[in-house]
Amino acid sequence: MNIPENLLYTKEHEWARLEGSQATVGITDYAQSSLGDITFIELPKAGDEMEQSKALATVESVKAASDVYAPLSGNIVKVNEDLEASPELINQSPYENGWFAVIEIANEKEKEGLMSASDYKAYVETLSK
Repeated sequence: MNIPENLLYTKEHEWARLEGSQATVGITDYAQSSLGDITFIELPKAGDEMEQSKALATVESVKAASDVYAPLSGNIVKVNEDLEASPELINQSPYENGWFAVIEIANEKEKEGLMSASDYKAYVETLSK
């Protein structure tokens, strides 16, 4: 399972790549693997306000439909429109081409509630026991 060191993670299996005051977000390798083949995604729109731990997007797979939650509060400044035509990018490359949106972070303190890669790896290991 791929868990990049340079990202922060949630217990709901979202990741955030921080770059200045913005965070690129998506779902983890563990999440895409658990969902199976992703067939549809409903993304937020640029300009939407997101609240931490509230629904950011919806993904549908051959197994289930699942909400994806915002790891941080803020304003959506960009969405990955490629996913609408090619949702399988999430399965193929969850950290590179399969990102969902970029958030302008509203509250820097929220980052303290996210997990490091090593913490997330330990958390995922508890799920498979």
